[in-house]
Amino acid sequence: MKFEIKCKDIHSNARAGVIYTGHGTIQTPVFMPVGTQGSVKAVHARELTDDINAQIILGNTYHLYLRPGTDILERAGGLHRFIGWNRPMLTDSGGYQVFSLADNCKLKPEGAYFRSHIDGSRHVFSPERVIDIQRSIGADIIMAFDECTPGDADYKYAQKSLDLTEQWLERCLKRMSETEARYGYEQTLFPIVQGCVYPDLRRRAAENVASKDAGGNAIGGLAVGEPTEKMYEMIEIVNEILPKDRPRYLMGVGTPANLLEAIERGVDMFDCIMPTRNGRNGQLFTSDGFINIRNKKWEDDFLPLDSEGDSYVDKEYSRAYLHHLLKVNEILGLQIASIHNLAFYRRLMADARKHIEAGDFVEWKKESIRRLINRL
Repeated sequence: MKFEIKCKDIHSNARAGVIYTGHGTIQTPVFMPVGTQGSVKAVHARELTDDINAQIILGNTYHLYLRPGTDILERAGGLHRFIGWNRPMLTDSGGYQVFSLADNCKLKPEGAYFRSHIDGSRHVFSPERVIDIQRSIGADIIMAFDECTPGDADYKYAQKSLDLTEQWLERCLKRMSETEARYGYEQTLFPIVQGCVYPDLRRRAAENVASKDAGGNAIGGLAVGEPTEKMYEMIEIVNEILPKDRPRYLMGVGTPANLLEAIERGVDMFDCIMPTRNGRNGQLFTSDGFINIRNKKWEDDFLPLDSEGDSYVDKEYSRAYLHHLLKVNEILGLQIASIHNLAFYRRLMADARKHIEAGDFVEWKKESIRRLINRL
């Protein structure tokens, strides 16, 4: 994997770049739709490529390990072939899901012991096992195994958690060096900076991660309960230390405003379930603010979903029609809302890149956020 910075904003830390992978290039800043179980919920692969134009999607190690399992994925030739996706892919290590979904999870130096949330079966995720699973899945970018510390964790817990994450990172790196990619293209490991909301722990974690000279680096453990301003503070601290010539990935974040604020602070890559999850629950993100399309006020509004939208759902369907579909629980409503929101996020990232290149990103960001936080 290679990262090339094409343009830097002169008034902030925002930058526009290109990531080169075995499955194609990715223009940054980029938002990555979440395909947890080998599928972006309610969205067909053709819509991901043709209308949403997603450059890269995510899979999740925990869920794919449990179902369909690495044996099936290996026999299929990896997740790309299994799901019919020929563009880049990233896999989360599954650590967050182990700690949040699994039953009776116990952390030990050797790894995480847990019971499946599906059938109660016993499993162990060690750093080595997680690397092996991600090798089998076959994503272009894979994540180190870590513990995602809760946003309200006290200092003692956060410090102990970081100790474990750093020990696990060493083992992940060693396992990567001992193994090879299975499907004929390179896989790149991203370490993850943890440290909760404590500046000294975040600096320590970032310095340790920076010393590994990885192809890219991630910032984890944010947007997990801490105040928003504290999240921005931690991003600034970490990005002062992480190498500037490698992509920076902020995990699990977030709202359109969050993304623009993070881009200004030097982040290149994002993922979040928000556009699809919120869409399925009736929240639409638009150029003028966000909408609860289930509200009665939209039942006779025949305007497009977003007057500035460029997806086919924006051009072909009205707010009144989507309101109707969701009120009567039609599956098509979930599809339209999900496609619209993902296309909106894609367009937001493309617009950010244009304004970085134009040199007016900060002014554009301020005006955009003023509009985006409106409840319509």
